[in-house]
Amino acid sequence: MLNLWSFAGLLALVAIAWLCSEARRSVAWKPVAAALALQLAIGALVFLVPWTDDVFLWLNGVVLAVLTASQRGIEYVFGPLAIGPGGAGSIGFVLAFQILPVAVFVSALAAAAYRLGVIQPLVRGSARLFQRTLGLSGAEALGAGANLFVGVESALVVRPWLERMTRSELLVLLTTGMATVASTVLALYTMMLTPVLPTAAGHLISATVISIPAAILVAKLLVPERDTPLTLGALPSDADDPARRGSVMGALMQGGMDGMRLAVGIAVGLIALLGVVALADLLLAQGRHLGLAAPPTIADLLTWAAYPFAALLGVTPADIGPCAKLLGERAVLTEFVAFGHLHDLRAAGAISARSLTIMSYALCGFAHIASIAVFVGGTAAVVPSRRDDLARLGPRALLAATLATLMTGCIAGMFSGA
Repeated sequence: MLNLWSFAGLLALVAIAWLCSEARRSVAWKPVAAALALQLAIGALVFLVPWTDDVFLWLNGVVLAVLTASQRGIEYVFGPLAIGPGGAGSIGFVLAFQILPVAVFVSALAAAAYRLGVIQPLVRGSARLFQRTLGLSGAEALGAGANLFVGVESALVVRPWLERMTRSELLVLLTTGMATVASTVLALYTMMLTPVLPTAAGHLISATVISIPAAILVAKLLVPERDTPLTLGALPSDADDPARRGSVMGALMQGGMDGMRLAVGIAVGLIALLGVVALADLLLAQGRHLGLAAPPTIADLLTWAAYPFAALLGVTPADIGPCAKLLGERAVLTEFVAFGHLHDLRAAGAISARSLTIMSYALCGFAHIASIAVFVGGTAAVVPSRRDDLARLGPRALLAATLATLMTGCIAGMFSGA
């Protein structure tokens, strides 16, 4: 019954996206239907093929091996501060020294792999799939494919065509970035969820893959294509790909620096946002002076707003409240905080295995307020002439990414056990 509820939730989210469209009569339904079919096909492959769990466990082992390798450099630099709880000489859990530095190593590794040409065939292969099945232009398909491996850096992959992209293409680029997670942070979330979800890496990877057609579907509903894209009908050449320039060592160092900026950005965001939320809670608490016995907190307000969407996912009915709170936290405090609390809920037995699986998919994306600045600002830095267009599309991209990740959660709910 819950599986059918997740399917109904998926259709409801499509309807919401259509209602929010800026040109409902201009929607091209063929690529929308194709994107929906592609999501369902990937979901069926992930959850119904018998050997999928073995593949996921293998992927989890690979990711954990990479994380173990990263510890050598981290512990050398930070000493006991980098040793997690339970390790010899550990002083306890310290987020800044045990989790965030992993982003430096993974980002460096990904940059070196890009320079060696290991990842490009995968990017272009996925782009070709999106182009042929969803009718995308070459540039937006290439940008969408790059999001399987990188985040805001995907704009660099299509840099030569950014200036002449249509508004619909730009929204696809922004939305696919916000609705997915890059390999750098995927490793962090795998580390957080593996104790309660042994196949976490596999699920997070499949969530990102499913979220790309979901993001394209919603983007094409919100801003239908009404112009003729420059790269319609063919993938652009990769001759101008900046990842092909320079040495492997240079790529390794540049990737590490990018990872450091990401880690610092996460830390700064957490400090600022958690502080602002705490201040807002103090202001709301003044409601006692107005006669409110129990004034709501920001978490309460966000939970109430997210409650209908949590219900649409098809989670276990008793878990709708906690799951709504996780969705609300993701919107303001980022998915990093939400994933941490998801782990805590499952470790305490406060949510079911079904809800854990669904939420690991629904939370897997940069669909939060801070992402508007990150993705709009990052892309505008590459193509300053389109800054105004990007700024106007930012809020729509956040809405599209949020709906897309919820769709991905519904896909997981359709095929998950009770």
